[in-house]
Amino acid sequence: MLGKLLGRLTAVGAACLAYGFWEARHFVVRRREVPILPPGSAPLRLLHVSDIHLMARQRYKTDFLHALAGLEPDLVVTTGDNWSEPDALQPLLRAWGRLRDVPGVFVFGSNDYEAPIFRPPMMYLVRSTEGEEKAHRPLPFDELRAAYSERGWVDVNTSRAQITVRGVTFEFRGTDDAHLRRDDYALVAGPPAPEADVSIGVTHAPYLRVLDAMTTDGLDLILAGHTHGGQVCVPYYGALVTNCDLDTIRAKGLSTHTADGRTAQLHVSAGMGSSPFATYRFACPPEVTVLTLIARDSNG
Repeated sequence: MLGKLLGRLTAVGAACLAYGFWEARHFVVRRREVPILPPGSAPLRLLHVSDIHLMARQRYKTDFLHALAGLEPDLVVTTGDNWSEPDALQPLLRAWGRLRDVPGVFVFGSNDYEAPIFRPPMMYLVRSTEGEEKAHRPLPFDELRAAYSERGWVDVNTSRAQITVRGVTFEFRGTDDAHLRRDDYALVAGPPAPEADVSIGVTHAPYLRVLDAMTTDGLDLILAGHTHGGQVCVPYYGALVTNCDLDTIRAKGLSTHTADGRTAQLHVSAGMGSSPFATYRFACPPEVTVLTLIARDSNG
């Protein structure tokens, strides 16, 4: 009797493992509406991409990324962890294709600065990896920064920038990676510029200190990644971890964040990838999101 039970449990475990490897290669495009544009504005499409974690050999990722140009976004925002090795730079740039000609901004995550190292997957359930930098192999992030910037994407790691798209002026402000404690929000703090129609915060890891500061300053929308949506989730329950201090209920998707009496829209991408040492996702498929920005209520 016990032998049969163990046999069935082994079979279920093997099936779940096989499914998880399959799921990690099958991408989803999420679509949500965010009412933050000035009254009377026409809708705009913002493509949010995060956590690609590209290895040069991962053709299934580059094929999907290249096809995203067909979504015809008006803005592109990437919230970091783009690659996992130097050899992935050229495949990554080819995969972005004509999306690099669309107005966009970017910030970096920990795995833009350093290559991932092997860590037992269950360790993520035990403790956060916040601040773990010294044991990793550095990546040539300045090459990635230059490549993203050369066609017009704006680096908002610890800076502000304004971009006007179809008559709407967006102010973006970003922080460097909070997971490696490289963030210094004070350098971009303050109320939105008076000429900005929409203010958007961009950060890789959605630590509460960053979300609180951005919300208190009156930003309309905050974009982040890093969590992988939990990566391995429990069906009908959700994420078990976020690898930061954000609650698991908001590990992915569109929600809100409130601080100091103000509320901002918050979108956390579950991301496209995973560590090359654990290319596995369960009940949390890899994703990108098209956020259709629409006019807010004239009474709001």
